[in-house]
Amino acid sequence: MFFDTHAHYDSYKFNADRMEILSSMPEQNVSLIINPGCEEQSSKEAIALAEAFPYVYAAVGWHPSDLIESGWNEGSLDNVRQLAKHPKVVAIGEIGLDYYWDKTYIDLQKQVLRQQMELALELDLPVIIHDREAHGDILEIAKEYDIPGVFHCYSGSPEMAKELLKRGWYLGFDGPITYKNNRKQAEVLEICPIDRILIETDSPYLTPVPHRGERNQSGYLQYVAAKIGEIKGLSMQEVAAVTMENGRRLFRI
Repeated sequence: MFFDTHAHYDSYKFNADRMEILSSMPEQNVSLIINPGCEEQSSKEAIALAEAFPYVYAAVGWHPSDLIESGWNEGSLDNVRQLAKHPKVVAIGEIGLDYYWDKTYIDLQKQVLRQQMELALELDLPVIIHDREAHGDILEIAKEYDIPGVFHCYSGSPEMAKELLKRGWYLGFDGPITYKNNRKQAEVLEICPIDRILIETDSPYLTPVPHRGERNQSGYLQYVAAKIGEIKGLSMQEVAAVTMENGRRLFRI
């Protein structure tokens, strides 16, 4: 059975069949899913899905790309704090830095990331980190906190991975590990201890080969696990078992 530690079933791309897709997960050998929020409304929707399905859990937080559009304000952190008290919330996330879309409010991104990291410490919750083209800055901030968490869809260098692993972080791997031109992630996997690997889909995004170009969903974890097994010299079943254990340990499920 697989544990999808990062999937966005609150996305509008699941509006037509969300409940049917989620209901089908046990028959697709998916027994646990974490749905992270990206701002207040999606965090609430993640909690609602966690209430509807026993195998779905939620994370709550503000994604760096949603700070302006979704109106982060002085009351937003307390709203996240209140949402995080729900019994099926297992992490603060998806939080981090994203310099790909907009570099005009970098200081705000850093400020809000630090505030949410401190909230995670306050509430004794792990964090789910988003890092897109912000590797140096986010590594420096990560060094400031002794906190458990995962770098979701890890895209940094092997050298950065070594530093994070030394500090106890987990690394999340998704569909891109199956892409032919993605040698850097394969190099990271080669040095990553098996007990620090999590598997994710980031559904509906980052669909693995052979379904690349389609909407992603948690049943496609098998392709991610198979590729990790190929690189690490393990069977798909062994990857599923160890990443299940890793995810349960990090998120205390």
